[in-house]
Amino acid sequence: MSRLQPHDLDDSLRARAAGIRLAVFDVDGTLTDGRLYYAPDGSELKVFHVHDGLGLKRLMQHGIDVALCSARRVPAVEARARDLGIAHVHQGVGDKRKVIDALCAEAGVAPSAMLFMGDDLADLPAMAVAGLAVAPANAHPDVLVQAHLVTRLGGGNGAAREVSDLLLALRADAAPA
Repeated sequence: MSRLQPHDLDDSLRARAAGIRLAVFDVDGTLTDGRLYYAPDGSELKVFHVHDGLGLKRLMQHGIDVALCSARRVPAVEARARDLGIAHVHQGVGDKRKVIDALCAEAGVAPSAMLFMGDDLADLPAMAVAGLAVAPANAHPDVLVQAHLVTRLGGGNGAAREVSDLLLALRADAAPA
């Protein structure tokens, strides 16, 4: 399956994406495939795609702040964020809209310059204020309808990398020659 490319977007979406300075990602169903794995001791395990991780690192290397925002609280998320150098990790979040409002204020970024990528109903309030609301291909139908952009890949299967590569390609296209 091919990934989204800048030419796949209309002018309005290209403009939204080109202005992103903060990218906030849900975890379960977005950076993972949404399945929950439990070890015999009851601890929760997560499976993250290495391509997504590199995409998030590349965003940060190119000046786009990255944050994780999850309704669940799992030590594996902290470990993954630490591995990637992501400083903004919010877990156990009941109201993702409040978290992204605070993140935008802290970073000095208008919501119009913020991307939120999520896959389920709890993500809708955050997506409603994001300059660019993104959903992985396998998101809940109500989320797909509200997203400005839907990836071709599913959550946990390279969808975050698809978005990261698209943002960076748009920046390259906009750079003066």
